[in-house]
Amino acid sequence: MTRPRWSQREGQTAEWNGGYAPYDLVKELLIAVGAVSLLAVLLTVLFSSPDDRPSTIAQWSRGQPINFVATAAKELAGTSGTATYGPPYNHNGSGQHAAFLYPQKWLGVSHPINTANDFVIDPLKTVPDNPTLNSAVGQYQVAPEKTRTAWAEAFAKPLEEYETALEENKAPPKTVSIDGSTGSVTVQAAGAGPVPTMMAGLLDLAKSGGLDGSLLTSRQFFETDYTKPLLFMSDGGLLAERAEAQHLLGDQWGMMNETGSYPGQTWLWLYTVWYQIEPFKTSENADILVMLVMGVLSLAFICIPFIPGVRGIPRRIPIYRLIWREHYRARDAEA
Repeated sequence: MTRPRWSQREGQTAEWNGGYAPYDLVKELLIAVGAVSLLAVLLTVLFSSPDDRPSTIAQWSRGQPINFVATAAKELAGTSGTATYGPPYNHNGSGQHAAFLYPQKWLGVSHPINTANDFVIDPLKTVPDNPTLNSAVGQYQVAPEKTRTAWAEAFAKPLEEYETALEENKAPPKTVSIDGSTGSVTVQAAGAGPVPTMMAGLLDLAKSGGLDGSLLTSRQFFETDYTKPLLFMSDGGLLAERAEAQHLLGDQWGMMNETGSYPGQTWLWLYTVWYQIEPFKTSENADILVMLVMGVLSLAFICIPFIPGVRGIPRRIPIYRLIWREHYRARDAEA
C-alpha cells in the first residue's frame, strides 16, 4: 500500500516510494508522562518549595509589642490603612481608580470591617473575669463619638512620635516604654480616657494567642477566612519586614519572586516592571494603572493579525526563512 505525498511544486499528490518505520503514539505518550511524573516527584523531594512558618498576631505582639499597640490604637481611632481603605471593607475611601474608572466603588462593600469594633472592642469583650477591662470598654462605648476619637488620637500620638523617631534614627521619646520582663507597654498620654486600659488588655490577649482565634471566629464550620488577622498585621510592621527580608516588596520585583532563594515566576517580569518606573512607582493607584497598561498590551497582542503595518513585519524581516532554511534550500534547489 502506498501513501500520497503532497507536492507543492506540482500542486498534486505524488506516490511515496520511501521507507516506513513503526511508531506507537500511545506508547510514546505513556513513556513521556511517566518520565515527567517521576522527574517531578524526584525534584519535589530534593528541591521542595520553602515552608516558612506563618505569621501570627501572637508572634507579632510578643516580638514587637510597641508596634502592635501603635497599630491597635490606629485601628481604634479609624486612621489605619484598613480603616481608610474603602471598598470592599468600608466606605471610607474610593479605592483604586483611574479617570472615570472606580471598580472598587462600583462593586461596593462585600466584606464589611469596622476596625475599632472588629479588631479591638469585640475581642476585648471575650476576655473573662476582668472587671477593670470590662468597665473600660463600657466607658468607651457609651461615650460620644467625638470623645472616643479624642481619646484614641491622644493615645496614638506618643506612639506615632516614638515610631517616627526610630525610623529617623533619633532617640525615642520617654513617653513610651516597655517592660523587658513582662513585655507590657506603658504610654504616657494625657486625655486618653480608658484607652490605655483597653490597649493593655488587648496586648495581653494577643500575646496569649486569643486575638488570633477571636479574629477567625465566623459562622463557618471550617475557619479558612484569614482576612481580618492579615489586614490587622498588614497595618503594622511585621508583614512588611518579612516581605522585605524575602525580597517580596513591590520595589524589589516581589511579584515575580518567591520566598527564599528559589526561582520565582520569571514570566511575570512584564507585569512587575511597571512598578519600578514612574508614574506607577509613586502612584497610589498603581495597581489599576498597571492593569490598564497590561490590558491594552494584551489586546494589542491579540489584534496583531488585524493591525496594518504590524502584521506585515514578518514579511519585511524574514526570520522565518532562517528557521525553515532546510525547507527553502530544498525548494530553491528543485526550482
